[in-house]
Amino acid sequence: MPLAPLRTAHAVPPSRRSLAPDLARGLMLLLIAVAHAHMYLSGHEVGFRGYSLDGGPLDRFVAGVQILLVDGRALPMFAALFGCGLVQLAHRQSALGRSWHEVRRVLRARSWWLLAFGFCHALLLFFGDILGAYGLIGLVLVGFLRRSDRAVLGAAAVGLVLHVAVLVGLGLLTVSADKGDTPAAMADPLEAAVMRMVGWSAMTPTLFAASAAPAFLFGIWAARRRLLEEPGAHRPLLARVAATGAVTAVAGGLPLMLVDTRLWAPSDAVAVAVYALHSLTGIAGGLAYAALIGLVADRVRGGRVVSALAACGQWSLTCYLLQSVVFVAVFAPYAGGLGTRVGDAAASGVAVATWLATVLLAARLAPGGRRGPAETLLRRLTYRPRRARSGPVPGDGQPLHPVDQ
Repeated sequence: MPLAPLRTAHAVPPSRRSLAPDLARGLMLLLIAVAHAHMYLSGHEVGFRGYSLDGGPLDRFVAGVQILLVDGRALPMFAALFGCGLVQLAHRQSALGRSWHEVRRVLRARSWWLLAFGFCHALLLFFGDILGAYGLIGLVLVGFLRRSDRAVLGAAAVGLVLHVAVLVGLGLLTVSADKGDTPAAMADPLEAAVMRMVGWSAMTPTLFAASAAPAFLFGIWAARRRLLEEPGAHRPLLARVAATGAVTAVAGGLPLMLVDTRLWAPSDAVAVAVYALHSLTGIAGGLAYAALIGLVADRVRGGRVVSALAACGQWSLTCYLLQSVVFVAVFAPYAGGLGTRVGDAAASGVAVATWLATVLLAARLAPGGRRGPAETLLRRLTYRPRRARSGPVPGDGQPLHPVDQ
């Protein structure tokens, strides 16, 4: 006998949304853009983070700044925000009187569709897609929304150990691999699509294990305390996270910056170690960025710039996908073809311009509560009516685990 479809929870209206998470997502998309644009270039020998080793002084300077402040820092920030968002979604569903089984069904459905979005994104546009990794996290780690703080932080610690192991493996592959063609170098769009899928299939579980999972779990812990929703009540803690995380990330990123800009040429073993250190300390950097934006959001009160950035954050999925559309149109050999003719500095310039365009687009269209097209599609797919299974529902009526006292 069919079950009445779940009522779709109404989206939180813009007037009731917390500023800090949206502002963080909007600014984070700038970091994502500049971290990804150079990956569409080809025809150069590259270092650990994919920057050209034969670029001019300006290219080397831009690469150095981004290795130090952006690469490996934006992804953990996004993962922590994803963890926060999943907790908020779960509690909104629970507040409607739904059981844990029903809440978990919604979260898993959303995660499956994120994985599907990531598949399509990689097939058509970009092998370095991050949506698939977040979908995989949602599927595997959704149960931690009901686990104790001790279990969540313990799993994050285990994830950090796994993170180091995977990074060392990736580093060894980087120094020993034959530098063949990348998807960005292929003039045949079908051949490029096949290569993108090969790369995505390997990178999705790698990103899940190596970067996103620990930050996602930290995001669950932070969401339980409403650190970003109520930053004014947590300013001392946010200030400590921002200061400590920033210092850790810069100190941990400096050695790799010297290696990838050819200011230092250590042995392969040392180079792999500094690559792992860079990515590990990047988690602290991502959390620092989120904390810093929370502190800023507690002080600012509206304004056109803040409203535009927050609108971009509300449209984060749409704006993220639009970045890849622009990068393919500009850089791909079978489109604009600039990927073989410009360096890292020019690629970052295109990235900043693209991000600004998406901010203006969101600022123009988001007011009034209009959702982005990708957000709307994901929501409709997630809340499609489903038939009930007969028999008792395990875990029915059990609440989400409260914050530990």
